[in-house]
Amino acid sequence: MPKDNTTADPCALQRVAIDVAISAGKRILEIYEQGYRIEHKEDESPLTEADMAAHAIIDDGFAEFTPEIPVLSEESANIPFDERARWQRYWLVDPLDGTREFIKRNGEFTVNIALIDNHEPVLGVVYAPVLGVYYYACRGQGAFKREGVSPAERIHTRPHGHIPVTVAGSRSHRGDSLERFLAKLGEYELISMGSALKTCLVAEGKADVYPRLGPTSEWDTAAAQCVLEEAGGLLTDMAMRPFRYNEKEELLNPHFFAFGDPRVDWSRYL
Repeated sequence: MPKDNTTADPCALQRVAIDVAISAGKRILEIYEQGYRIEHKEDESPLTEADMAAHAIIDDGFAEFTPEIPVLSEESANIPFDERARWQRYWLVDPLDGTREFIKRNGEFTVNIALIDNHEPVLGVVYAPVLGVYYYACRGQGAFKREGVSPAERIHTRPHGHIPVTVAGSRSHRGDSLERFLAKLGEYELISMGSALKTCLVAEGKADVYPRLGPTSEWDTAAAQCVLEEAGGLLTDMAMRPFRYNEKEELLNPHFFAFGDPRVDWSRYL
């Protein structure tokens, strides 16, 4: 991994972010194959040693290659807001998004790395180590998907108008709010998927919308939001406003839509 501290252009950091994500993913795979302990956080969500090992690799990687850029990770989220509020640019990281999918051993978990600049994601990497696929994007440069050793391919969202509507939904967090949304939608096909891969399905034109009508945190969405926006879509709150980051003390997101066709107002189905 070449050492490059040129940070004026966020795209200059894309290779660093991809390499750090892949390094973390390799360690996750080792633990995934060997077996692991499961603990629980204060909110009862599961935590494995893979989460912490990936966090350490990402933290060390960015400390070496971009020491001037702070890192906010799910596993180091206790940084006070009065300190975070002074950040113009920072790495926003979920070392293992989809811990429940990791525990279920279905492979649908990701390493999410985003670079936030002025409250917006300007670079994003979403890496699924079991699937051997990663999505990446940088502001103004388009969105890409790479599988295994195949060359990267540019991805695009699709225009709305397909019947049935293809909806990406959470494999582990389906609730009454989603059921009510689907009931108003008309004819639809639901693809259940874990982690940030749902937003990436929308980004590559395999789904029209991913409605998340339950809790998430900022590190869950930022990397995939950059990929989706560069592919032609949007990730918005229920009032159809694009997400912004690090503007408040709490790091919880409002409910959101990730969708491919910016012309569609999905809030009318709420």
